[in-house]
Amino acid sequence: MKIRSNIFLAALCAALLSVPAKAQEPITTPDSLKAAQTPDSAEVRVPVLPLSIFSGRPETADSLRKAYDFRAAVEWCRRGLESCDSTEVERWEKEKALSENGLSMSAFCSEPEVVAKYRFSLEDFCLYYPLAAGSWHPMPEVPGLDSKDPANPYLYAPDGSKTIYFSARDAEGIRNLYCSSEGDSLWSAPRLLNESLTSSEDEIQPWISPDGKSLCFASRGLFGMGGYDLYVSEWNETEGDWGQPVNLGFPFSSPYDDYLFAVSDDGQYSIFASNRECSADSVVVYVLEFDSMPLRRNFDTVDALKNLCSLPLKEEGMGHVDTSGKGAIQEDENVVRYRTAMDKVRAVRDSISSVSAGIERLRNTLKSDENIDRDALIAEITQKEMSLPTMQELLTEAMKELQQIEMAFLSGGIVIDPDKLKAEAEREVIGTESNYVFERNEPGAPIDIVFEIPEPAFDYNFQVLETGQFAEDNTLPEGLVYQIQLFASARKVTEKDLKGLSPVFIRAASGGQKAYSAGLFRSYADVLSNLNTAKKAGFRNAMIVAFNDGSQISVPQARKLEASASPALYILRFIPENGNVEAAIALIHVQTDKDISRASDGDGSVYEVGPFRDKAECERLQSALSTAGLARSEIIKTEYQ
Repeated sequence: MKIRSNIFLAALCAALLSVPAKAQEPITTPDSLKAAQTPDSAEVRVPVLPLSIFSGRPETADSLRKAYDFRAAVEWCRRGLESCDSTEVERWEKEKALSENGLSMSAFCSEPEVVAKYRFSLEDFCLYYPLAAGSWHPMPEVPGLDSKDPANPYLYAPDGSKTIYFSARDAEGIRNLYCSSEGDSLWSAPRLLNESLTSSEDEIQPWISPDGKSLCFASRGLFGMGGYDLYVSEWNETEGDWGQPVNLGFPFSSPYDDYLFAVSDDGQYSIFASNRECSADSVVVYVLEFDSMPLRRNFDTVDALKNLCSLPLKEEGMGHVDTSGKGAIQEDENVVRYRTAMDKVRAVRDSISSVSAGIERLRNTLKSDENIDRDALIAEITQKEMSLPTMQELLTEAMKELQQIEMAFLSGGIVIDPDKLKAEAEREVIGTESNYVFERNEPGAPIDIVFEIPEPAFDYNFQVLETGQFAEDNTLPEGLVYQIQLFASARKVTEKDLKGLSPVFIRAASGGQKAYSAGLFRSYADVLSNLNTAKKAGFRNAMIVAFNDGSQISVPQARKLEASASPALYILRFIPENGNVEAAIALIHVQTDKDISRASDGDGSVYEVGPFRDKAECERLQSALSTAGLARSEIIKTEYQ
């Protein structure tokens, strides 16, 4: 049974939530909208910690988030933002955003049936997925990209693939998603997927459905709750491009690293991997019954959400390797407490390890990069080092809690072997009903792919090079543009005459001469700050010139035009799905304090949120509504009045 694209779409995008619409009075004012109940309307619970370790460090919020205590993490971040200095604001805001995302998504969780799960090495876990033998191939060399990456050792390309999707690191070391199509003799030059599937952080491990209509991947830069989250994007036939990616939500995504969502070739199982139950160098592969129409509900307690994301087997004693039950650890409430305490210890240790690794990377950069801002780097190292004692105290407290539970066990005559407990948690599980067994597929042979070599794009950023460069295209962009005019000449000018400046544009001037101008600047302040660069290069008479839509205007005119220009703002217009107005409004209030109003529409079902100065903030809200399956939406660019 092959998966049809409409079923896959319904399962992963359009049917993410089924919430019955409630009778309600028409919403006419922003105040009445703000009175709607939100998932975080209950009193925020702040973790009880010794005052000696309440230092307000972002790492504590990270540990709370990884323990699924999103409310406490949000409150911790709120307090941190009230007292932190300017150098830490960005880190605090990022932690707060991740925790808020986790809180909002906890209201829309699915409950898949777990068939089996087992721990594998991070290096080859994909070979245990129930996909066609030979579908995975060693990742080939890709010109201009770093494709030999431990995070992407294999390329998914079933027999007959005419287009391949893969992840590779760019020149800045960021992992992006690329695709390439087979031509007559060469594969096309790898091209980035669209803007909505590309973030400032990593995207990895793409998997394409057999019909080519659904693209699943992992990202830690899109709307998510930390680590790698799982997303699906659907092919839009009308636009001929991939649509807005949707976070698959709990329990597929989590605050940990979640990898490689796929659906078995027979359409029976959903599969993904995560390190939420193991160390970072391995993953647990989860095999779930595929649900074409999953129902979503709110998991409003930390314990309930944590249990959901542990993906327990639904049937007690279901197909463990040790079927005799002799010596098995009874899963009573004491053992659950012990496991929870162990999880807390592991979460704090992971945070300490992450911070320590970051310090080591910064130290290496300090040693190897002579052009780095050393003072800023030393300050960042010092800040991270100062956080370690606090985290170590938190670890000590967690260890004490674990030891207290162990002492309680001993006093009650109960002996727990931690190694045995760990083995119980990590043992192979086979579904008795489905008779599911993990089998390793050998990877396919290396694919002989020869890519077209892309022409390097011309860099139009103003810069000083060893040899100056003329602009490839002398056409000026639309709108207001400033340039630095270097000189005018009737003679032939060579690149040597440019004295390293790039790019230099040529335009006709009076008297049969040609004018030579450097750079493209959108503001007077920007061009003014670079004027001395041209003068120091030897162009003593360099001056600022201005253009509007390609026509030259005076600099005073340009500055007046720049001062009166209206900044672009963004509005999110949305239509609630299946009448879920209240649920959509509740989610919006978790994400932003922007006003909500009705748009002028005949049936009154269209709403607008905004305005947003930051388009990225608007996009995050759009992604949240899409993830929850609550609304169809579009971003509208407007002008501030």
